[in-house]
Amino acid sequence: MPGPAWPGWLLVALCGATGVYCLLRMRSRVEEQRRAAGGEALMGFGMAVMSVPGTAFTPPSWTWPVYAAVFGGAALRAVWAARTGPHHLHHLVGAAAMVYMAVVMAGSPVSGHDHGHGGAGVPLLTGVLLLYFAGYVLVSGVRLLPVAAVAAGVAAAGWGDRPELARACRLSMGIGMLAMLLTL
Repeated sequence: MPGPAWPGWLLVALCGATGVYCLLRMRSRVEEQRRAAGGEALMGFGMAVMSVPGTAFTPPSWTWPVYAAVFGGAALRAVWAARTGPHHLHHLVGAAAMVYMAVVMAGSPVSGHDHGHGGAGVPLLTGVLLLYFAGYVLVSGVRLLPVAAVAAGVAAAGWGDRPELARACRLSMGIGMLAMLLTL
């Protein structure tokens, strides 16, 4: 990720912590939660690794095709899962955005400041993804606000099955995706 190092490290920490929590959510008793948590953990860790500042580590050139393949596989899995409900489409968009960023990073020069856009401004796909994730963050934030912890409900549910924590993780990954897309 180009630019100053500290925002990149903050993004690494945010996405890494989200990935860890999503891994822990995979122990849920609810099967659908476990499946979603696995994909979200992959996304969180992938975003964390991709966000490491270029001043700390410059990945080898073979890294970006591997990213594209891994997240391409995640996108195919999301397409398959989308037949059971439209809520999986967000995972498809997220995985596709990761593939797109990996392709852009593969084509960028070593300096990491010009990502192949030739100074022509924001490419259309980057703009569409920015709009999508900005909308997703706003909607997720609004959905998170009214979730009130009812004492009996919180005590009965395990900490990995709390919907407000899962929503907060999705919100933080959406914010992270916006930050990553802004650096392209």
